[in-house]
Amino acid sequence: MRRIIVVGSQGSGKTGLSRNLGQKLGLPVVHLDVLYWRPGWKPSDKASFRTRVAEAIAGKAWVVDGSFSGLAFDLTLARADLLVVIDRPRWLCQWRILWRSAFDRDTTRPDLPEGCPEQFDWKLMREAWRYEVERAPVIEAERVQYGPDVPVVRLRRDRDIANFLDSVSVQIRDCV
Repeated sequence: MRRIIVVGSQGSGKTGLSRNLGQKLGLPVVHLDVLYWRPGWKPSDKASFRTRVAEAIAGKAWVVDGSFSGLAFDLTLARADLLVVIDRPRWLCQWRILWRSAFDRDTTRPDLPEGCPEQFDWKLMREAWRYEVERAPVIEAERVQYGPDVPVVRLRRDRDIANFLDSVSVQIRDCV
């Protein structure tokens, strides 16, 4: 396993897990938000975004942070060795979004592009609240369509994530 995708709701912890996996395994981390968003939170056009994603995952090994289902999940999933789904309660995702928008406000995180500082966004809160109903089914349908043979690991709690990190570190590192 050298190509891993981490998906989940906004605020679920996918960026943290992706970063930890990349650091622990010595794999580059591809933050899809960095490739999609342009300064001032302007979205990319689909063609240029897909080109940037294809270039970013052209290597032999990587961890992808996010799915962007409907835009690029087909590209990443077609090359993936493992799909990690973080399935957190929506109240927790909401809390984490509020926390980071309050305490990381106007800062740039490594998983966000330059010119897109952390900020409070009602649309993001709504998307996180509705993730299980609106996004998760789309991601699952695309998984079945583009990567039915890709193994899936589902994580719900901090303990699940910690156990997963412990269990895969040696297995994946030996394959890289």
